[in-house]
Amino acid sequence: MPWTLTHDLEEYQAAAGVFLASRPVRHTVELTVLAALRTLGSAVFGAEPPVFGWWTAGGEIAAAMLQTPPYPVLLTSATPAGAATGLAVALADRGRHLIGVNAAPLDAHGFAAGWTASTGATARELRRTRLFRLGELIPPSPAPAGQARIAGSADLPGVQDWVAAFAREVQDRPGSAAVIAERVQQGWMLLWETDGRPVALAGLTGTVAGVNRVGPVYTPPELRRQGYAGAATVAVSRLALDHGADEVVLFTDLANPTSNALYQRLG
Repeated sequence: MPWTLTHDLEEYQAAAGVFLASRPVRHTVELTVLAALRTLGSAVFGAEPPVFGWWTAGGEIAAAMLQTPPYPVLLTSATPAGAATGLAVALADRGRHLIGVNAAPLDAHGFAAGWTASTGATARELRRTRLFRLGELIPPSPAPAGQARIAGSADLPGVQDWVAAFAREVQDRPGSAAVIAERVQQGWMLLWETDGRPVALAGLTGTVAGVNRVGPVYTPPELRRQGYAGAATVAVSRLALDHGADEVVLFTDLANPTSNALYQRLG
């Protein structure tokens, strides 16, 4: 079955919404992007319209994708054989400009093969990540100096700067300014302060289908190794749980052993 592609958010929601919501942890990024599109509209992501798609096998949705320019394609994991390659070919045939794909390793390689064959472009692996799910929250010991507070409107410029610095450091696109402003307005951005000075940032995406995802977590380089990031992560995770999240999750870069070890210590 070839991919069905559309620019219509409501058509996509009707076709693939149940499939995405059936695996809310695995599909956390797709679900939070859709929530932002419904709340803020597609213009917050870029001038080119988003594209959505789904793959049907045996009368049921077996894979789904979306892409909001200028960000990479988001492809659900464990796609049927040939689906990732077929998606790349379908998007290339539409003349879609892409910077990459977020997918499971085998699917990413299949997509890259299809894209290279269709466009002649070369592909490289940028990053491997792992999604962690919070078990029992364990505060860092000893606790660092300071305390957490929710960022307010006056903090927005500094929050935007730190989110942009985080994106540069991990070689990623900065988050949409409108999305970040919405998260501040909703109380999903938290600062760790010492002596009245912010020293670390931890954010949440907001709870969608019972799942709230932590990110970004950022400490300026000159303030690192003081335990601030761990304390901010614990505080923001507690915030998510206190506001009714069934699951709290976060992605880590597998090439960063420090952050992977930290998050596992925190539960």
